[in-house]
Amino acid sequence: MIKDLMYIELKTGYSDDGPAWIGYVKTSKTKKTIYFNDHAFQKHNGGYSNYVDIENGDEYWISGLKKRENNRHWAGGGKIMIDRRAVNEYLTLIGEKELPLNFFEIINIEDRFPVERVNKLLNGKGSMNLEFAKETSYEKN
Repeated sequence: MIKDLMYIELKTGYSDDGPAWIGYVKTSKTKKTIYFNDHAFQKHNGGYSNYVDIENGDEYWISGLKKRENNRHWAGGGKIMIDRRAVNEYLTLIGEKELPLNFFEIINIEDRFPVERVNKLLNGKGSMNLEFAKETSYEKN
């Protein structure tokens, strides 16, 4: 498992202004499966999203961090929630000394990576949205 700092934005039910986070994720080697904040996402080819939540079908945009731009879509808005532990790394990446608090909210994000739970679901041992998980499973870990 690889641990990276990434941008995650919920797209289902929102246009470009859904809840968004910058936080630490765990990924598979291929990055086709990403774990963050007690969710698991698999690579997905959507019109406005690139990952889907394996357990509930919500669509997300997940990407690396932009160095010179806002991470939100140009038409989007709203504060990005950033993990308190990630602030210094993010500031170094963007070459700034302070985080603009009009664009960010600093929060605590607990490392909860549901690898075992999702593997059981994908292998047919769980019941929660099993049909959806099987239909959207592109990579089994």
